[in-house]
Amino acid sequence: MRKIIITLTLLLCVMNMNASFKIDRIEPTDWYVGMKDASLQLMVYGKDIRDLDVDVQYPGVRIDSLVRLESPNYLLVYLNLHGAKAGEMTLNFKQGKKTKEVTYTLKNREMAGEKRIGFSNADVLYMLMPDRFANGRTDNDAFKTMRDKVCDRQAPSLRHGGDLEGIRRHLDYFNELGVTALWFTPVLENDSPNDGKNSTYHGYATTNYYRVDPRFGTNEEYRALIAEAHAKGLKVVMDMIFNHCGFDHPWIADMPSKDWFNTPEWLFPENKGVEHQKSIGTMDGTASVNDKYLQTSYKLTPVLDPYASKVDLRETVYGWFVPTMPDLNQRNPHVIKYLIQNSEWWIESVGIDGIRMDTYPYADRDAMALWMKTLDMEYPNFNTVGETWVTEPAYTAAWQKDSKLSEKNSYLKTVMDFAFFDRINQAKNEITDDWWNGMNRIYNVLCYDYLYPNPKSVMAFVENHDTDRFLGTGKDTMALKQALALLLTINRTPQLYYGTEVLMNGTKAETDGNVRKDFPGGWAGDEHNCFTAEGRTQAENNMFNWLSKLLHWRHGNKVITEGNQVQFTPQKGVYVIARQYRNKSVMTIVNGTKDPAQLVVARYAEIIGSKKKATDVITGRTVMIDKNVRLRPRQTLILEL
Repeated sequence: MRKIIITLTLLLCVMNMNASFKIDRIEPTDWYVGMKDASLQLMVYGKDIRDLDVDVQYPGVRIDSLVRLESPNYLLVYLNLHGAKAGEMTLNFKQGKKTKEVTYTLKNREMAGEKRIGFSNADVLYMLMPDRFANGRTDNDAFKTMRDKVCDRQAPSLRHGGDLEGIRRHLDYFNELGVTALWFTPVLENDSPNDGKNSTYHGYATTNYYRVDPRFGTNEEYRALIAEAHAKGLKVVMDMIFNHCGFDHPWIADMPSKDWFNTPEWLFPENKGVEHQKSIGTMDGTASVNDKYLQTSYKLTPVLDPYASKVDLRETVYGWFVPTMPDLNQRNPHVIKYLIQNSEWWIESVGIDGIRMDTYPYADRDAMALWMKTLDMEYPNFNTVGETWVTEPAYTAAWQKDSKLSEKNSYLKTVMDFAFFDRINQAKNEITDDWWNGMNRIYNVLCYDYLYPNPKSVMAFVENHDTDRFLGTGKDTMALKQALALLLTINRTPQLYYGTEVLMNGTKAETDGNVRKDFPGGWAGDEHNCFTAEGRTQAENNMFNWLSKLLHWRHGNKVITEGNQVQFTPQKGVYVIARQYRNKSVMTIVNGTKDPAQLVVARYAEIIGSKKKATDVITGRTVMIDKNVRLRPRQTLILEL
């Protein structure tokens, strides 16, 4: 019997030595030499590869470590590239006497990290959803090889077919409008099914971090689009999500390790996870889950609350955004290394000019700070904006780099100004009094700018893809002009949402799709085309021309981008914010009432001085300021002195 056992053991060893194995893929797909951080993590995918040995014979490259995860189908190879030059490196994967050679490309960087200049307050970002902006190619509307095979413009929450080529064809439109940077919602692969009503057209459920969704285009087309945008003076900001991925990412079907995700226990077989995986079909988070599932509370205050309970903090950070978006565990050093490298790879490979990070405070605070510190070391002039959705300035300010309000430095240069968004959307429905209502809400937010280490690196907006349109279901252009005039002249980095310039409206009452409608004229056969003056209505042209005039005037205007800011408490319904730079001044004047009002010039003598005339920025007409200026109901004036 003992002889039989020994024989079988030897036979298994021989079989194992001769076993065939396959390397399915390696991420990153390639890498760059000359990075300040010489370490490189390779995530290798393949059946039963965990225990492979690896060696590399390439000048300047050594293997620092091999990390064998719980799943047998992953292997992490940590390389040190200090001194390596560009070229084709050979990785030797070994199992017994069998060796597979895999060629891995190391590339030269196009430029040093210091030369990559990010967006700033001198820019105006234009946010758009690729699926909803314009369809340049119909042959990529749907793929039989992908889980979602539907393209239906009549369904507000299914894919509509917009793509990168559609954006590329309209780059001149952005120049005509006057914006300087484009922020696309995520373009990475979202290979997830739809349930007949909902899909991942929005892009926030990543299933491949190194691939553009083929329904938008290819990695090469993305790179070409960015290059053409640069040639036309436009920057491109990439939307990323480190907090979660898509449910159909390979990491869910085969978890690299149990701590790759936060609270994944509900998916484990012993908790009937397999049944629940099969039951998940919707993209809005309504899915059958068991009692092991932890849902985020969506309350971000516990992350900074000095009195926060452990249960509140756990729900916020460890809970899943929705059941169909698995919550990544950035405390796992291999996870955060993967994500950091991914952001660097996109900067190097396609030349993006900035990053917008989704759901920023939901992710691990220390890990995100490490990401930001790493990027800042490699790209000191780059910029990243984080979504910090709390409507109080103190909360937002605590997330900005070098904030004195937090014991931990986030290293996040730009934060999103949800306080301004919140107050301007309240003010639009109110009459400005002498204390709290109307434009007082803006005054009472901006007066706390001393909390920010850098107020001009705070991104302000009046609407975005997650909110009701500023116009709601109406067309109140007077309120919209007041909001945009303030947005584009205050000490902020402004962001517009696609279609605002042509009066696109809608609310989220029924579905998010109602605030993410197709841009008119972006599809062949559209009867209404807002890309041309001829195709726009008179009202749309009036709004477009007004905003375009303001945007072009703002471009390169140091009074707005570098000037001091002075604001005056609203008086008799009139709110004034002034900017001053050297011997120039700009006054943004808002009548926050439905009645005629006056700008009492004597009150603003510190700005006006001895000047008797000013120029209306929009109309170019001369306005006499040696006497009180009459204001029409809800009028907005931007005066250049």
